[in-house]
This record gives sequence, C-alpha cells and structure tokens, in this order.
Amino acid sequence: MPRALWWLLVGMALNVTGASFLWPLNTIYLHEQLGQPLAVAGVVLMLNSGGSVIGSLAGGFLFDRIGGFRVLLAGACLTIAALGGLSVWHGWPHYAVFLAFVGVGSGVVFPAASAYAGTIWPEGGRRAFNALYVAQNIGVAVGSALGGLVASYSFSLVFFANLLLYAVFLFTVVAGLRRVPLPPRRKKEREGRTGDEASRAHIRALVLLCVGYGLCWLSYVQWSTTIAAYTRELGIPVGQYSLLWTINGALIVLAQPLLSALIRRFMPTLKRQIVIGFLIFAVSFAMLLGAHSFAEFAASMMVLTIAEMIVWPAIPAAVNEWAPPGKAGLYQGIVNGTATVGRMIGPVIGGSVADLFGMKLLIMMLALFALLAVLAALLHDRHLPKRTENADEKTAASV
Repeated sequence: MPRALWWLLVGMALNVTGASFLWPLNTIYLHEQLGQPLAVAGVVLMLNSGGSVIGSLAGGFLFDRIGGFRVLLAGACLTIAALGGLSVWHGWPHYAVFLAFVGVGSGVVFPAASAYAGTIWPEGGRRAFNALYVAQNIGVAVGSALGGLVASYSFSLVFFANLLLYAVFLFTVVAGLRRVPLPPRRKKEREGRTGDEASRAHIRALVLLCVGYGLCWLSYVQWSTTIAAYTRELGIPVGQYSLLWTINGALIVLAQPLLSALIRRFMPTLKRQIVIGFLIFAVSFAMLLGAHSFAEFAASMMVLTIAEMIVWPAIPAAVNEWAPPGKAGLYQGIVNGTATVGRMIGPVIGGSVADLFGMKLLIMMLALFALLAVLAALLHDRHLPKRTENADEKTAASV
C-alpha cells in the first residue's frame, strides 16, 4: 500500500477511537448526569445523526471541488472546535448543540476518507476500502473499551480525551497527507460523460445500492437495540450480551486473512461480493428465529459479522469504481449518509414493530429486508455503461 494510505488508515483509526469514546456514553450522560428524559436523549442523538448526514453530503460534495486533504482538514477542525466547546461547556443545553456540530464534523470526514483511499491507491481496488474498514473497527474496539474506563473516573475526562485524540488525528492528516493534496477534477474532465442516459444509469445504480445498504444498516442496528432487549427477556446476562460484541470485533480483525482469501477465490467481482454478503445477512437473521440460548445468539453474531466484513467495504469500493468522473466524493457522501440514516431510524422502526407485533415478526422483517437488498444488488448495474462494468471486473479480479 502507498505510504499516504498508511497515514490515512492511522488517522482514521485515531478518529474513530475518539468518536467511540463518546457515542456509547451519550445516553447515560444525558439521562444520569444532565437529568434529561430518555425521549429527550433520543432527540439529541437524532440531531447528532442528522448533523452527520449533512456533513456526509457536504464532505463528499467538497471532496470533488477542493480535494481530499482540505476536506479532511476542515472536518477535523470543525470537530475539534465542537469538542473544545463540549470540554468546557457540557451542561444543558450546550451539550446538545455541540454534539450536533460534532456530528457534522465527523460526517464530513468519513466520505472524504473513502474517496481519498480510492484515489490514493486506485490500482488497489477493494483492498484500500477493506483496509479502511479494518482500521475504523480497530478504533471502535479501542475507543469503546477506553471510553468506559475513563468515564469511570470522570465524564469530564472523556471529553478531553476525545478532544486530544482528534487533535492527534489532525496532526496525522497534516503530517502524512499534505504532500498528496489530490486537487479536484478539472472542469473538462468532470464534463467528460457518456450522455444523459449514462448519467441516469449511474444515479439508478447508486439509488438501488443505497436502498440495499440502508436496509441492512437498519437491520444491523437492531443488535444494539431491540435484539439487546430481547436477549434480556430470554434471561441472557448482560455480560454474555457484551461478549457478543467482543466476538464481533475479534472476528473482524482476526478473520481478515482467511476471509480475504475466500473473497479472492469465490467473489471475483464486487457485485458478486455484495450479493453474497446480503444473502449471508439474511441467513444470520433467519438463525435468530429459533435462538433462545447464548450459543445460538453467538452463532448468529458470527454469521452476521462475516456478512458485515463482506458487504461494508464492498459498497464504497463498488461506488468508487463506477462513479462518474468528478463525482466520487459526492457519491461516497451519499453512501455514508445512507448508513447514518439507517442507524438513525432503525431503533425507531425496530422498537415500534417489536412493541406492536413482537420480536418474531420483527426478525422475519429483518431477514426480508436483507433479501430485498439482494434484489437491489442484483439489479443495480443493469443499465450501467458496458465499459464501467468491465473496469469493475478488471479491478476486482486484481484484488
């Protein structure tokens, strides 16, 4: 991998580590420390997610116009400014305002990082996106573990630790990426299109993939909401439920070499990789229909993790392959925003269905969502220009 990509991976691991200090503790802090009702806490978290969606679209749009380095710099500076305010004023309602701006700043960074990874190492194909996915998950694991430890001493220290990590992320971006600014596409290149029909084909492909991606994120987030409550109803201890996420994190890091070899052997194109990944998502939720013990939930989590490892890096890699010239950043912003929307509305939809119709029907609905995602993935490239499909296959085969 190019040296610049290594800098980006280290930076994103630090970025996500900082974010993971805070996000698992937001509801606890709002409810227990600030005395806000859970409904208000939910609204605050929705504002944070809404800010992230806005930031994702803005970050992707700006990437195509001012380049990846400047966008990462802007996102990092905005997040640091918001976290600086949060470190000093973390009472009510300041917390809600600063948290919304943190969402915007972090939202700017993620699509820019995805588009940047593809631009830094275009010949790497999906390997660049897989490496970015692993780096981010290392950050999630480390940040979630350290955040709880720091919060046990003082919540104020969580804010300062988060701020410090983002400052290190900013230093990493400046130190490692300032000499590879990757300026935006020239106007002539942006306009080098194959006509209105090709443009509509790219939009249709993006919409279909985002529908499947959003449905699977909506389903995935149930593991930390409705399914978490369901395990408690079945008498599974909290410690065992937490162990499920330990299994998830360990698999993502340790099973990468084996899964990469299987992908190279059996999923030579990104389209096949996405379709198979969505199918495995459906299998993982179907397994929950008869799950009553920790072992059965652990087996479902392992299958879910395999699906996640296959799909999450493949979606941005596929979009990077066939995005029109000069629009890679915007398309990555839409993809990242779709995932955020899925995470934002998933708990509301899942909780409502579970309350009204029960968990069994919800689980069947989640499996159906994954099957609909399979259909979307099968159809998404039907009208793409032939030259784009060939390019995708050539790049995927080189992985």
